[in-house]
Amino acid sequence: MPRGARDALGGYCYHVLNRGNGRRTVFHKEGDFAAFAKLLAEAGERTDVRLLAYCLLGNHFHLLLWPRHDGDLSAYMMWLTTAHVRRYHQHYHSSGHVWQGRFRSFPIQENEHLLTVHRYIERNAVRAGLVKRAEDWLWGSATAPRPGLPALCAGPVRHALDWLSYVNEPQTEAEVEALRESIRRRRPYGDAAWMQRTARRMGLEGSLRPRGRPPKKTMQKTILFQEESDDR
Repeated sequence: MPRGARDALGGYCYHVLNRGNGRRTVFHKEGDFAAFAKLLAEAGERTDVRLLAYCLLGNHFHLLLWPRHDGDLSAYMMWLTTAHVRRYHQHYHSSGHVWQGRFRSFPIQENEHLLTVHRYIERNAVRAGLVKRAEDWLWGSATAPRPGLPALCAGPVRHALDWLSYVNEPQTEAEVEALRESIRRRRPYGDAAWMQRTARRMGLEGSLRPRGRPPKKTMQKTILFQEESDDR
């Protein structure tokens, strides 16, 4: 799906992710994870974007970001990925694409939908079978703070009192599939009315339309209109 013209507005929270080119491994060892975590911290110092959550896995990453101003999200991600690719090639004496292309992102409504995305991100290593509890994964925001990891900002929605217990509870298939559809189509994630408003504001209306070919009647009308236009 083509990128919308106004998809990096400030003031919204965004789920952002990218994968290694061809789904190849990007973080090969602990030092690779640590270097990217350090770059996350530096990116936050260079641009006015708040990091709410993150999870780094072998061939992809998930971030929950909250930019203040229009264009900040793109600036943050451009600096982060460019700095990482430069470091990667220097370290591994390689060249070519490291990531599969431009990052994917979608805006999130600031209510329970934001907590659902936050939980989804921090459960990533659990879902992948790498650990039994989210806080046991060293390269995610559910782990205990330690030197070298990026500082997290408080988000616009208050967490549950026992957040880690909530994170470690399995999410429903419906929740996960709705989130994955937003990832695939860059669809705003929230209730129906909010999704409609946000899609219009960001030029993402196409992300809300059903997939597939239009109904047969619509196609026939389109063909008829084209034939009439050709006759004029």
